[in-house]
Amino acid sequence: MAGILYLCATPIGNLEDMTFRAVRILREADLIAAEDTRNSIKLLSHFEIRTPMTSYHEYNKIEKGKKLTALLLEGKNIALITDAGTPGISDPGEELVKMCHEAGVTVTAVPGAAACVTALTISGLPTRRFAFEAFLPSDNKERREVLEELKDETRTIVIYEAPHRLVRTLEELLETLGDRQVSVCRELTKKHETVCHATLEEACAYYRAHEPRGECVLVIRGRSREELRRESQRKWEELSLEEHMRYYADQGADRKEAMKRVAKDRGISKREVYQALLRTEED
Repeated sequence: MAGILYLCATPIGNLEDMTFRAVRILREADLIAAEDTRNSIKLLSHFEIRTPMTSYHEYNKIEKGKKLTALLLEGKNIALITDAGTPGISDPGEELVKMCHEAGVTVTAVPGAAACVTALTISGLPTRRFAFEAFLPSDNKERREVLEELKDETRTIVIYEAPHRLVRTLEELLETLGDRQVSVCRELTKKHETVCHATLEEACAYYRAHEPRGECVLVIRGRSREELRRESQRKWEELSLEEHMRYYADQGADRKEAMKRVAKDRGISKREVYQALLRTEED
C-alpha cells in the first residue's frame, strides 16, 4: 500500500506553537522533506526529532517531487515541512500535493500556524471574506496586473512582504488602490510582534522614517460594494439615456433587454427608464 504525505505546520516564530500531533508525526514518519534543512534542523533538534531529512524547495520541486512520490508509492510515510507555517501556502509544497493526487497518494494535513490567518485575525479588519495574494510577483508587468485586479476587490486583502521591499509595496498599493485602512503585522508570535493600524498613506510615511525589520503581513481593507455601485452609476450617468441604450443595442440586446440593463446600471426602475425615453422622443 502507498504511504501518506503529511503536511505538517511548524511555528512561524514562537516554538510553543508546535502541536503535539506535529511532533508525533515528525517522529513517526520515514522521512521529512524540508524547505531548508539547515533551518529545520534547529526545530527538529529542539523537539528531539531524529527522523532522516531531505531537502525539497523551489529549485528542485519537480525532480525531487518525483522521487518523493515514488517513495510514497513504495509505502513510505513522508512529512513535509516549510521554513515556517503551513506547507502548501505560498511555497513549493503545492506542487508535491498535486503530484500525490495525480499518483493516487493520500495527502493529509497536520494543522497549525499560518501567518496569513494569524495576521488577518488580529488586524481589526473584516475577516469573513478575504483574498490572499501571498507575495506580489517580482515581474513588474505581472505585478501591475495583479495590483489592478485588486483595485476593486471587496474582500479584505492579505499580502506577504519582506522588510526591504515594504516601503515600495506600500507606495504601489497607495498609488493603485487609493488610501485605505491597512494593518502592517510584523514579527508575528515573536517577542517584538507589532501591528501598525494606519492608512496606506500613513504607513508609507511611517516606514520611510522607521526602517522596517522582520517579515511583514499586510492586511488591507477591501472596497465597499456600495462605493463600487455609486462609482459605476456615476460613470453611466455621464451618458445620456439614448447613448446608454445604444451601448447595449450595439451589443445585440433588444429594446426590452437594453432597458433592463440601463435601469440596473443607473440604479433606477425600468419604468423610470421607459418614461424618460418617452419624454425624450416626444421632445
